[in-house]
Amino acid sequence: MITTENKLDNPVWFSLTESHEKFAINYGDVKFYQPDYCPFGGFISLDSTEKHLNEYSELAASFYVVGEKPDYSASLTLNKELVCEQMVLAAQIEMDLPNKIISLKAQHTADLLRLINLVQPGYFKQNTPELGNYYGIYKENELVAVTGERMKMDDYTEVSAVVTHPDHTGKGYAKQLVAHTSNQIFLAGKTPYLHVAETNVGAIKLYEKLGFVTRRKISFWNFTKKAV
Repeated sequence: MITTENKLDNPVWFSLTESHEKFAINYGDVKFYQPDYCPFGGFISLDSTEKHLNEYSELAASFYVVGEKPDYSASLTLNKELVCEQMVLAAQIEMDLPNKIISLKAQHTADLLRLINLVQPGYFKQNTPELGNYYGIYKENELVAVTGERMKMDDYTEVSAVVTHPDHTGKGYAKQLVAHTSNQIFLAGKTPYLHVAETNVGAIKLYEKLGFVTRRKISFWNFTKKAV
């Protein structure tokens, strides 16, 4: 039996089945986000993963399957297994937010893409901002820190793109933005969760201070198509 919380074991599948259904490429037992939004996939049966990973590789040069390891063909290369802590927040965060936080709109998209691809190149696509709400802090007309929403289910929304410009770290911007984003998710009637690489000890400590608790480890399997 699939409970509400157990859907977090297969977050891509249930996001594309529920709140983000309109962004799905649906292969039946395998679902992927459209690659210009988020090159992530999930599955409920191993039987057809080999075939459908091949099909999706024609659309995305590099992509991730989140959760259990899929079967894959010799035409694909498994580049890495990124093991993440999946963390969930149970209650709103009570803290002061001394910096002005704005909701990022279409006119901010160029700034958003520039900052995230400076710090985390490859993860954020042209249409990723359409998946959820994004919030930022500007200093002297420059976007210096952002946080937003990525995968969405009926009951859970993923906090993602926690990014600060290298020249502006150590000022508490990420902490404030994660708190603000998480509280906005609660106001929308959902529970915030996030994924952070298990090796990113500093970020894990920050999230723990905010009240996030590790639920489990979950793997992001990165594939590319082999050159012919």
